[in-house]
Amino acid sequence: MRKATAKRKKKPLVMLEMSSLVVAGLTVPAYTAGAPEPTVGCDAADDAIYTSSAAAPGTPGQVISCRTTKLPHVPGNIPMNAWKVQYSSTNNVGGPVAVSGTVAVPKSEWRGPGPRPIVAFNPGTLGLGPQCAFSKQLAGEYQDAYEGDNISAALKAGYAVAATDGAGYLTGQTHPYVSGQDAGHTLLDIARAAPAVPGSGLDGKAPVGLWGYSEGGAASLWAAQLAASYAPDVKVVADASGGVPGDLKVVAKALDGGPFAGFLTDALVGLAAAHPQMPFDEIMNGTGKEAIEKAKSLCLVGTIANFAGQKVENYSTDQLSLDQMYALEGGDGTTWGEVVDRQKLGTGIGPRGSGAKYEIAFPVMQYRGLFDEVIPTETEDATRQAYCSAQVPTRWKTYPGEHLTADNQAVNDVVAWLGDRFAGETEYGNC
Repeated sequence: MRKATAKRKKKPLVMLEMSSLVVAGLTVPAYTAGAPEPTVGCDAADDAIYTSSAAAPGTPGQVISCRTTKLPHVPGNIPMNAWKVQYSSTNNVGGPVAVSGTVAVPKSEWRGPGPRPIVAFNPGTLGLGPQCAFSKQLAGEYQDAYEGDNISAALKAGYAVAATDGAGYLTGQTHPYVSGQDAGHTLLDIARAAPAVPGSGLDGKAPVGLWGYSEGGAASLWAAQLAASYAPDVKVVADASGGVPGDLKVVAKALDGGPFAGFLTDALVGLAAAHPQMPFDEIMNGTGKEAIEKAKSLCLVGTIANFAGQKVENYSTDQLSLDQMYALEGGDGTTWGEVVDRQKLGTGIGPRGSGAKYEIAFPVMQYRGLFDEVIPTETEDATRQAYCSAQVPTRWKTYPGEHLTADNQAVNDVVAWLGDRFAGETEYGNC
């Protein structure tokens, strides 16, 4: 659910507690909130960034290992310092997980008020293969799909960028694709981790802007909803989310059997990875099992090409439709339908002090392409309306493109809008 390219230039495609932790040759003492953070040198081997230890540290945002890197897939030849990082986060049931990502800081002096702002960025759909990790693509190790223009624009504006790969790109793992809490946590935690990277020069009290499109748009909006309860120490001042698949049931119905059915296959695999207690592998037939393994090996272009036209009913022994799959129960009586509904954005939200489940203390920007052919516009519009109805200041904008081009059309507007929020300008929205 995002843009794809096979060349540098973007072109639309039709598409725990533990006493110590040994990481990258260093012994890092465990610590609790409020204790001094351990010192981690940024000279880890590349493999160490993508290898999970037996147990991740329990403090969200802790830097586990890091290494300096170059970002040849960020256009503009911007002087910067950049690092690959592995950091600690929390999964959807509260367990600690290690996650990979990228931190980049312009070498130019920050001349704005206060500390240099941080843009916490979540890419759109990359694919489930371990080679697809955003940090690997930015570093030029693999080239399939990336959002280098987004990163470039933020860096040119003088902002630091903390871009998460999302959970599940470490060796032997599966990305929990479209799992809302997993995504929101990993984005907030890389904002926590960025100032802890040795040599970054970033301030832990710097203003943070969240940003993402498509899968990334859902992730950044989930981060916005979770910020007050999960990361009150992170100074989030704004969120920009585009092409948002707000209601996965609406999206799944539109994708099933269509040209972008690969996104639905990834969603099945990702949600199963995030909810291992739910029936999945055991209901798959030979075609389904083959599809699962293939999906786990592919990046975006391959996912679209290999699964175009596939229907969910082809994957299970009982030829289950989406609605029939939603009715299946896990061991605790929870149905797949309930799991999917929990990923819906815009429910239980309200402004600061409202007492809502998800209090949002900052404005959001939402945007979409007028001719979006991947995410049904009805759910994008409904998410925007839910935010307006909840009285969360919301800036809404549409662009004359489809799903694959609208994000690029919005880049300069998003960076300018985030800049206004970093400068403290009030946003009342245009609901």
